[in-house]
Amino acid sequence: MPFATHPVRRVAAAEGIRPSGAWPHTIPAVRQLLTDGLDLNPGVTFLVGENGAGKSTLVEAIAVAYGLSPEGGSTGARLTTRATESSLSDELRLTRGVGSKRAGFFLRAETMHGFYTYLEQNPSSYRQDPRFHEMSHGESFLTLIEDRFTRHGFYCLDEPESALSFSSSLAVVGVLDQLARSGSQVLCATHSPVIAALPGATILEVGDWGIRPTTWEDLQLVQNWKSYLQDPTRYLRHIIASEPPQP
Repeated sequence: MPFATHPVRRVAAAEGIRPSGAWPHTIPAVRQLLTDGLDLNPGVTFLVGENGAGKSTLVEAIAVAYGLSPEGGSTGARLTTRATESSLSDELRLTRGVGSKRAGFFLRAETMHGFYTYLEQNPSSYRQDPRFHEMSHGESFLTLIEDRFTRHGFYCLDEPESALSFSSSLAVVGVLDQLARSGSQVLCATHSPVIAALPGATILEVGDWGIRPTTWEDLQLVQNWKSYLQDPTRYLRHIIASEPPQP
């Protein structure tokens, strides 16, 4: 895609970087990224996989390599409380689209409380931010997404569903769809079969095999949820006691 205009065309290892035996290179998905690189399609790309498979590590590293704050926010945010991110972002090279916008936003579920405080302590001179701390966890997430995901650019999300109800998750699907239709690019790590069901999105499943393209219907995540909702007792009988608790 030599003339692609979306913000990030390709992610690959920087010159001289080779996979090593140190974390996070030991994660199969990270090793594959460093060895083979990854072409990012326009529109929305979901990374789906079990905890520890590397999806959040990949999203974080790509977001930081793009110029976004590792603790969330736009390209102008400089929130830093306690550095926990890996060094992977320094080992990546991003190939940008021709004439693409530089705007972007990183929504990271585990650091949003600190980001709200950062916004209060660094008020904008040209806009009035909502009072996120006065909202419920889910309301603040959805308001932030609807308020900040408006410019053409590159949007990274790490497990946004952690604060969202079913209906709010559907609202996020609508926002992501509008971003894609307007020419923005989205990279989202998720455990949510609701969010990952966005039509037309690229789905990459990460695991012991590395990174592989798949469909929503073939995701292990989707198959597990369908099976559980059809008959929860098939799963619960193996993990809860059969006898009622003593009074």
